[in-house]
Amino acid sequence: MPSKVDRRTVDLTAFPDLVVIYLGMKVRTLAGIKTLIGFGPQIDKAGAGRPEGLLHFENGIIFGLFPLNIGMRWYWKDFAAMESWARSEPHRAWWRQFLRDSGGTGFWHETYFMRGGMEAVYDDMSSPALGFQAFAPGVPSRGGMFSARNRLHMAGETPAQPADVTEADLYRQP
Repeated sequence: MPSKVDRRTVDLTAFPDLVVIYLGMKVRTLAGIKTLIGFGPQIDKAGAGRPEGLLHFENGIIFGLFPLNIGMRWYWKDFAAMESWARSEPHRAWWRQFLRDSGGTGFWHETYFMRGGMEAVYDDMSSPALGFQAFAPGVPSRGGMFSARNRLHMAGETPAQPADVTEADLYRQP
């Protein structure tokens, strides 16, 4: 009996350096609700602006109520495009603010590469474990684990961190 299911797939050969990043925010305190709601429209606007190298974005595809969290998926033509956007505005300003004060939220991302490799970061993400955290040992995001480029063991120089959020600034001993 023939199938009534219209099975389809995609030909990704034109995207050999494709990068897919899942990222999200989890509310940890009451103040985090305001932070989460405030970021939604900003993130939608950033994706709709189609930064160089962004192929497609889907916001609000991951959702949970207890604890309140929301996540998205963005597709980049390559790591260089994603990394360039992460070092530019508005992302740079968001990141600087978050690292100074998470606003009662936690942030995570997991990145997957067509050519192989994965990396992740979980900032202020307490239990329950999420993603790779559920089965891989957690380590501090310091030294060789501070940037995505370093976590991936990618060749090339890591672009400069935004002012005041270098590893030395964040973990300076008083």
